[in-house]
Order: sequence, then C-alpha cells, then structure tokens
Amino acid sequence: MSTIPLIAVVDDDEAVRQAVDGLIRSAGYRTAVFASGEDFLHSNHRPNTACLIVDVRMPRMSGLELQRRLTTAKCRIPLIFITAHGDEDARAQALSAGAVDFLYKPFNDEVLLSAVQAALLASQAGK
Repeated sequence: MSTIPLIAVVDDDEAVRQAVDGLIRSAGYRTAVFASGEDFLHSNHRPNTACLIVDVRMPRMSGLELQRRLTTAKCRIPLIFITAHGDEDARAQALSAGAVDFLYKPFNDEVLLSAVQAALLASQAGK
C-alpha cells in the first residue's frame, strides 16, 4: 500500500477533471478521477481516498447528494467542493455538513492545493 495520499476528483466536465488531475499529480499525490458520484461510490478507491474534490452540480447525483450518501455510510472522507455557480445556499450546506472548503471556478492552483493540504490534515486527525 502506498503512503502517498490518494486524492479523488469527481466532476462531470472532462476538461476540469484533467486539469485538476494534472495539478494534483504535479504536487506529488496519487489521483483517481470520476465523471460522476455514482462512479466514485461504486469504485474500489473509496476506502483509500484521503481527500475528495467534487463538483457541486452534476447530472444524476449532485456533489451535495454524494456528501450526504458518504455521511450516511459513515464514510469520513474530507471533501472540497468546486463550482462554477455562485450558490451561497449550497456553500452554506456543504460547509455545515463538514466540507473542508468550497471553491469557485476558476480557482487559483495554490488555493486548491492549500485546501487539499487542509483536507489531508483533517483526514489524519480523523484516523
């Protein structure tokens, strides 16, 4: 088992998935990318994921619904939400349910990497 943290990225936009994947890999982390919340939930990566970067608005299952399902399953993966929509209600809901951060696209690479570091600290604290 690798000691390098696994960061999962869930976004229905392939260009965003590729960009975030490249950024996270360039920072030295392992990644797994998914086009939907369902794909992530049905993957074998869930138990090893140290941080989850998830889009708020996606077809079929929103990022907030994914957060609810993980909470219901007592799966305590630290989440970072990303969105292109200025939805303050979604932001408040995500953060009150325990999200580490809520970033608006386009975001600065350093801001996302700082959020990942905070999520990894939260992940370590929860173990």
